Formats: sequence, C-alpha cells, structure tokens
Amino acid sequence: VVILYILFNYINVIIYGDLPKNKENVIYLSNHQCTVDWIIADMLAIRQNALGHVRYVLKDGLKWLPLYGWYFSQHGGVYVKRSAKFNEKEMREKFRAQMKAETPMYLVIFPEGTRYNPEIPKVIADSQSFAEKEGLAILKHVLTPRVKATHVAIDTMKNYLDAVYDVTVAYEGTVDHKGQRKLAPSMTEFLCKECPRVHIFIDRIELKDIPEEQMYMRRWLHERFEIKDKLLIEFYDAKDSKRRNKFPGKSVHSKLSLKKTLPSLLFLGGLTASMLLTESGRKLYVKTWIYGTLIGCLWVSIKP
Repeated sequence: VVILYILFNYINVIIYGDLPKNKENVIYLSNHQCTVDWIIADMLAIRQNALGHVRYVLKDGLKWLPLYGWYFSQHGGVYVKRSAKFNEKEMREKFRAQMKAETPMYLVIFPEGTRYNPEIPKVIADSQSFAEKEGLAILKHVLTPRVKATHVAIDTMKNYLDAVYDVTVAYEGTVDHKGQRKLAPSMTEFLCKECPRVHIFIDRIELKDIPEEQMYMRRWLHERFEIKDKLLIEFYDAKDSKRRNKFPGKSVHSKLSLKKTLPSLLFLGGLTASMLLTESGRKLYVKTWIYGTLIGCLWVSIKP
C-alpha cells in the first residue's frame, strides 16, 4: 500500500490514447521491462476504480513468492509454464470459474514472457532469431510476443470481455549517452531515487477486431508489438531530439486524487504500525510471514 501511495502520487505519469473512465472487463496487454510494470497496471486500473479487479498471468516460478504467490493465485491470478508444459485446460477452467462467479476482470498479460533487458543481449538476439525464422518482423525495443496465454484468455472469455487494452510503457532516462537502451528502473530505484517520468500509450481494441483462430491471432499480436516497437523507436531513437521522450498525439499529465489512495494507506499502514509497536504484535507479524508462506507454498503446490 505504501508503495502504491508513493508511486500514484509522486510519479509524473503521462497518458496518451484512449483510457475509458468507467470500469470494463478487459485484458491488458503490455510490453515488459521491469517490476514497476506490474504497478503501472494498477495505476491505470485505479483511475477506473478497478484496482481490486486486477489479476495477472504470471510465470510459474513466481507462485513460490512468500505470501504473494498464494495471494495472486487466490485473487484470480494464473501461473503458466512455457512451451510444452503450458497447461491450457487448467487456465481455461480458472477463467470459466471466474466468469461463473461473475468476477470483474482486469487481466494483465505480458506476452513477451520475460523482461526486455538490454544487459542480457542473448535473450534479445534469440527472440529476434526466432522472429526471423518464423517470417515475422524483427523487433528492436520489445521481444517477440508469445500468443498462447493471450489466445486462451480471449478465446475463453470472448463473450465476457468488453475490450482489450494494448498498452505501451516507456520510462524516461533509460538511454545512455551513446543512445543505447539501459536497464529500466527497479522498484527500489523508483522508491529511493528521483522517479523518471512514465509515458503510457493506450489503444482500446474491440473484441470483434481480433482474429479468433490462434494462427491468425499470433500474427495479429505480433503486428500489435510492431506498433509498440515503432512507438518506442520514436521515443528513444528519433533523429529530431524534440520528438524523443514522448509518444505521438495528445497527452494528459495524470495525477490521482489523494482520496483514492490515502484512506487505504492510513488504514493498512496504521494497522501494520500498531502491530510492530508491541512485542506480541511483532511476534504475530513474523509468524504470519513464516507460517503464511509455508501454508501458501503448500496450497499452490496442491491447487495452483
């Protein structure tokens, strides 16, 4: 909560494109560079009063995170394994259960499957080699997207969703003096250093405009990432320096009202502080983390 409060109220967020004011059942597709990307989704959701509806498609290894691994699973998150180990049946069953319960849906997917990290050039090179082998456009500032999770989610919930949000995120200050991409800021850097401005381009896409068959959806998804790549090339590499560090089109400097974040901060922050101020409270806090983590890991291993 403290992290959300700081980020929501102190980061300079610039929004381009189409973000509806009202809640919708959506799939949120974004490029992925760092852990802050998760919070960016929350920052957009809270602007639609949909923060509690955010759910993630996550790499399977993240289910072992202390407490959070169990929380994400119970809150409607889906853990997926790559390639041959991908469990499509399990994923569809989880979505069907949420639709049956009429659960509001703000499903966040990072189709690249891992972060774009300029400090690990092999991952980028392998992604580009795969695209070339498959006859797809080679991308510079994003990785070649994987379609399985996106296809299963859209195909299963096509009559439940209102739209797909195609989101492109760029952080200022992530290019060195030679014009080369640098590692995007970590959560710690965001909290402990001066926060860079965050630029978010949103394209709301109707379900009717998305191909249903996986083969055609794969091509569609890659084309969407080609659009992202062009936006990011303009953002980072434009020859005219005046066109760098911004996306094309109209933009809005977006700040949240304190009334949307301060009550939660005061309530949960006060609850935590009151526990830590007493010896019995501190013991309870530590035991919650230890036993909660153990029970959570056992739970997600039995019922992911």
